Amino acid sequence: MIIEIIAAVVAITAVIWVLTAVFLSAPDHSAFDEPRHDLHIDRSSVSEENAEVRRLVNEMQNQLRGVPKPKQLYRLRRIFDEGFTGSPNEAEQLGVEITPVNAGGVAAEWVVAPGASPDMRLLYIHGGAFAIGSPRSHRMITSALSKACGVSVLSIDYRLMPEHRRKSAIADSQTALRFMLGNGPSGENPAEKVYVAGDSAGGNLTLMLSAWARNERMEPVNGIIAFSPSTDSTASNPSMRANIKTDPMLGPGLGPVARLPGPIRSLLVLVAGQLSPRNPLMSPLFGDLSNLPPTLMQVSDCEMLHDDAIRYVNKANAQGSPVTLQVWPDMVHVWQMFQHVSPEARQSIEEVAEFVAANSG
Repeated sequence: MIIEIIAAVVAITAVIWVLTAVFLSAPDHSAFDEPRHDLHIDRSSVSEENAEVRRLVNEMQNQLRGVPKPKQLYRLRRIFDEGFTGSPNEAEQLGVEITPVNAGGVAAEWVVAPGASPDMRLLYIHGGAFAIGSPRSHRMITSALSKACGVSVLSIDYRLMPEHRRKSAIADSQTALRFMLGNGPSGENPAEKVYVAGDSAGGNLTLMLSAWARNERMEPVNGIIAFSPSTDSTASNPSMRANIKTDPMLGPGLGPVARLPGPIRSLLVLVAGQLSPRNPLMSPLFGDLSNLPPTLMQVSDCEMLHDDAIRYVNKANAQGSPVTLQVWPDMVHVWQMFQHVSPEARQSIEEVAEFVAANSG
């Protein structure tokens, strides 16, 4: 009897494994591993302040040591909102006006620098593995974008996991984009220019919106900006494992997941998100990347999501979309957060401002 039970369990496990491998694992996109992209700046020109950025990241990781696993998520949320990057996050310190708003049912805030146009609007979607982060934690980026680009930034507080499923973040992002098309910081009026930006998980949602808005035949987005985005929710791109040790931000937390067999990773994503990781709403890389808006993507050569960017850009370019990739050397994941520490973070935002200006006509 025991042998029969064991045999049944093994058989069921094998069936689940095969079904997961066939229906949930990533389609082969290795053809888009090439071409590789030249570094945007010389490695020898990386500033000395980059060492301080890495110190701040390591200090953040050290704050989690000794914290019980069940409490680490909530500790991380507090660390991010308190501002571990060395940047202030209060309106007075940042020199911007911050106004809470209900964006069609999604909690959000307008971040508006002096002189920013109320009719040129940028939807910002924060990162944090879909489980941490908020408009407050990312004010150093949103305020910098408003100042440099002259845009009013709508920063959304989308629903996080595990309290909500991944598809809730997708729905909130879609709702916020629709809201921003017809509403600005001064109330209801149509936008003249529309941009969408996000980092990491927020970059994933940003790229999802790029294709979704095209499919919905909405008013065209003038430009898309993605900082170190996740494009493949199956975590199957080569750098997900190759760069674990060189990525101090993602390596400690995401590394163990990246080392799991592919079918297990895909099954975990399915359970957490209630959508297949092969669905383009979850993995923008796997969708149709033709006829997309002008897109600027910035990624570090040493982070785990490096190849997420490479494959997305190569596929988009092959399908005729104007997507530009900047590969920066030796930066931490989403180094743009460290505005008050890193010259490269400030230069990155300046590059975004040039992109916005070039796509505002």
